[in-house]
Amino acid sequence: MDFPPYLGSMPMHAITEIHGEPGLSERFRLEIRAFDEAARERLTEALALAAELHRDDRRVREPYLNHLLRVAIRMMHHYQVRDVDVIVAGLLHDAVEDHPVELAGPDHAGDPTAAALAALAARFGPRVARLVGAVTNPTYDPARDAHTQYREHVAASLDAEPWARVIKMSDFTDNGVGVIHTVGPKVARSAAKYRPLVPVFRDLIARPDTPLSAPVKRHIFAQLDLAEERFSAILDQPN
Repeated sequence: MDFPPYLGSMPMHAITEIHGEPGLSERFRLEIRAFDEAARERLTEALALAAELHRDDRRVREPYLNHLLRVAIRMMHHYQVRDVDVIVAGLLHDAVEDHPVELAGPDHAGDPTAAALAALAARFGPRVARLVGAVTNPTYDPARDAHTQYREHVAASLDAEPWARVIKMSDFTDNGVGVIHTVGPKVARSAAKYRPLVPVFRDLIARPDTPLSAPVKRHIFAQLDLAEERFSAILDQPN
């Protein structure tokens, strides 16, 4: 498939709309050219695993893999992340939550989430597993509001994991700022879920131990401003 020479400068949702998953995969390959051969092999292996685990998953109008690719590309391109563990964890950030049994294997015993994290640690190292664990949602109490529990989990789990904040911020950007790229009832549901996270992320990203440069943090704060505008347009405007 032929792609334009300016693919590396196209907005990711434009790539998604015009070129789909093949275009995002090619953009990923362009981004990882900045890494050495061993890192490229590791990143390619993580992408292959993500593609296999999420092969039948969809996000309303698109393959779920598109989301994972955008999360990883955003970290490399916009956040200037060069830590391979972090990018691998970004590609696999939903693997344990969505496919623990498949990831853990047929012979696992006990808690499938723990077994899936152990499988990740064996394949990609304990740090990758720890980062994925930090962004994996727990089982929530059905008697309490799910959005409140989600916000509490994000704040608590990212407090001690600065690099996990970076992964989750890219995930939030794709889900929250990108809410206008979806359709149907999910638009309002997503806006209601993610709106309370904006001040949480402002605090987390502003912290001195969040491992991003000042220009990248300013970029993220602008994205959070945009998220606020979009959530307000969705939730606050009269019908």
